[in-house]
Amino acid sequence: MKFNIDRDVLLPVLQTVSGVVDRRQTLPILSNLLFSLEPGSLSVTATDMEVELIVKIEVPLEQSGELTLPARKLLDICRALPQESNLQFEVKNDRVLIKSGRSRFTLATLPAPEYPVIDITETITTFNIKQRILDQLLSNTQFAMAQQDVRYYLNGLLLEITSDKLRAVATDGHRLALDETDIKAVVDESIQIIVPRKGIIELTRLLQDESEIEIQISANHIRIKNINSCFTSKLIDGRFPDYKRVIPELSETPVLADREELKNSLTRASILSNEKYRGVRIILSPDSLRALAHNPEQEEAEEELGVQYEGSELEIGFNVSYLLDTLTIIKSDKVKLSVLDANSSCLVLPEDDSNCQYVVMPMRL
Repeated sequence: MKFNIDRDVLLPVLQTVSGVVDRRQTLPILSNLLFSLEPGSLSVTATDMEVELIVKIEVPLEQSGELTLPARKLLDICRALPQESNLQFEVKNDRVLIKSGRSRFTLATLPAPEYPVIDITETITTFNIKQRILDQLLSNTQFAMAQQDVRYYLNGLLLEITSDKLRAVATDGHRLALDETDIKAVVDESIQIIVPRKGIIELTRLLQDESEIEIQISANHIRIKNINSCFTSKLIDGRFPDYKRVIPELSETPVLADREELKNSLTRASILSNEKYRGVRIILSPDSLRALAHNPEQEEAEEELGVQYEGSELEIGFNVSYLLDTLTIIKSDKVKLSVLDANSSCLVLPEDDSNCQYVVMPMRL
């Protein structure tokens, strides 16, 4: 089998799918990509048995066939070749010869029929959404996902689907992020699924333009399709915590602050916070917010900021990293901070968008 493809056409596809390929594979074939050739098109598949990504491109091919190629080596070869070069592939038994100009590369291949493919079972529901809206939804919440937590159901992002809403929730037990958007789905009751962390990260790399995508939900998988790609991820089999109980009520006297000023003040104060616990004491008084930090070397930082606040004086401690992460994600000029008492969580809201809600748990200092 022989075929040609331009380096500038193939490279973006390899860059898109290579993130799915895990460096530490138990099965050798999972280090490879599956190339499926049809007259006029080429599909490239990557999988780690949990996440699968297929990207299809139109290329002037005249024959059909399948082969597997080492993902990292092929990507490095394509990157190293000059722009506008052409790659000529020739399959000989269990080897593939790649020619480009005066360069020659011989790569080992593995049998294409052995390449694992994720089969989706019966679909529970299907709905459409614009790529940009889904990307925004995930970007607003994914930072709060846990990493390698023993509570495995926190190492992912909850998607809750009702007939008219898609809600995304992430928490690591110390903070929580929630956002929602309008959709039209055919469901009898709300569906909750947990998409693993790697699936969310690879999906956000894929969402790029304004076009619509189709989302299919089954008992164990989520599949997202557009014209040129098909993304499939296994779901985490677990029960997500009742996030609604964690979100506190909005205080009658919330703090209204300039987001950028507050972020800069907390960043400066955090320089002298304890490097391990990152604790900062927030003191609220009418029209004033003070941030105090100190570390084991007895060094101290104090920042004072003018804010709109009409409540009584209040002192509460937070992990400053969690507050800064939230203020980085929020894009509005001003933010609302709502704290009911010295032991309650802080509810952080963008001034202009009530769909986004962020909760940061307090810490004892």
